[in-house]
Formats: sequence, structure tokens, C-alpha cells
Amino acid sequence: MRRQIAYAWILFLSLLAVAQAAWAAAPVLGYKVVAKLPHSTESYTEGFFYLKGLFYEGTGLEGHSAVIVTQPETGKVLQRLEIAPNYFGEGLVDWGPNLYEWTWQSHVGFVYDRFSLRKLREFTYTGEGWGMTRNATQIITSDGTATLRFRDPETFREVRHIVVRDGAQEIGQLNELEWVEPKGRGGEIYANVWHSDRIARISPKDGHVIAWIDCAELLPDSQRVNGESVLNGIAYDAERDRLFVTGKQWPWVFEIKVVAVSRSSGHGGRSR
Repeated sequence: MRRQIAYAWILFLSLLAVAQAAWAAAPVLGYKVVAKLPHSTESYTEGFFYLKGLFYEGTGLEGHSAVIVTQPETGKVLQRLEIAPNYFGEGLVDWGPNLYEWTWQSHVGFVYDRFSLRKLREFTYTGEGWGMTRNATQIITSDGTATLRFRDPETFREVRHIVVRDGAQEIGQLNELEWVEPKGRGGEIYANVWHSDRIARISPKDGHVIAWIDCAELLPDSQRVNGESVLNGIAYDAERDRLFVTGKQWPWVFEIKVVAVSRSSGHGGRSR
């Protein structure tokens, strides 16, 4: 009997250890600034990605929303499409020769020709529109909650969804998104969290936070236009494995390298 009790106790402790590991908080990583690139302080960034040597950006605010294509090194605007003033522009993503953009609370999205920015069609959806990215087969969206939805690009209908958690805690207010898939490694979803200086690295399989990138001190408060000038904008250059981040009305796009944080520092942020 004692042996059975001992075995049962060992089994319980083993299961408890597995559960604790599964629900443990994700590690926090820091960053090093590799380069600073110009960014317009008039751009209220809501969507952001890098493709074939260019930045594509969707900006928000009614009467100021636009789709903008810029040259990264100079910030020169190569193309600009103004959105109707009744729309608050949100996430932006490429799909084949097209761009998809949606809006905050209007339940209307747009498909553009990527080369001319000519509007091809509109689509509708339920809920709010926040961030948008894609993998090889689906468009992935956020709506300000902890839920990320995987959508059919042809119909924009939800195929599946995941709930993002760090340990047992749901992570809400997920905003701008980026699919990051270095060569030889599986893909992850990087997500800004509204009014946070951290970026979540998320498993697309089950939504658990793999790690946090702490971008504290990246842009001093003195260089922010106002309290809404928050970190929001992630772009990834898969060919050269480069990661770019910016924020709403920030003067810079930062190319950063994610680094481990020394144990002596005890926190994320800038690495020296």
C-alpha cells in the first residue's frame, strides 16, 4: 500500500511540474539598436511591413488615414493613397499582387493593387479591425482582445483562432502584427500590445507567449508627440533577417537585434 501511495505521489509531483512549466511566465529579452531610419511624425502607424526593399504603412485617425509606401533609407514617400475621411485606417498586409487594409469600427476593408494602389474591391467583417499579418496560406488579424483570427484571404472568413496567453494570463489589446519566420525555423507571430513597450512572440499553434521583447527606452518620452505616441509597428525582412520597429508618430524606424538579457540586470530593454 505504501508503495502505491509513493508511486501516486511521484506521479502527482511529475504532473504538477509539467503543469507549472506549461503555465510559467515567458522569458523577457532585450534589444540592440542596429540602425535608425527616418519616419514621419505625421504617420499614426496602424499597419507596417517590409517588402522588396520598401516599407508599406497604413496610418489611422479619421481624416488622416492613408496607405504609404516609402524608401526605408531616406523616408521618401514613393506612393500615397488617402483614405476617405470617415474611415480610421488600421492593419495592412500584402497578399500576392494586392494589399489588404481594414478599418477600426466601420466594418469595411479594402483590397488594392499593390503596384498602383488602385482600389479593387471592398469587403466586410464583424468586430473591430486592429492588426493584420499573414503566413503562407492565411491572413491573421487582431481585434484588440486576446484572440487572433486566421482568415481565408479569398472570403476573409475566420478559419480558426487562438487565444494568446502568458502562462495562465490572457494578453489582451493585441495590436499591430508581424509574421516572423527566419530561414530554417518555424514561424511566429510578433504582436504589439497597445500602450506597452513590449512585443509578444506568439506561437501560432496554441497562442502561448514564447517570449517578450522589452523595447523600453527605445524612444524617449521627450521625442513622443503625446501619450498616444506608443510603440506600434513591426516589419520583418525575411531575406536579410532584419527586424524593424516603430510607433505612432515616431520620428524613427529602428532596426533592432533581439538579445538575451544578462541575469545581473534582471530586466529587459536596451542592451549595452
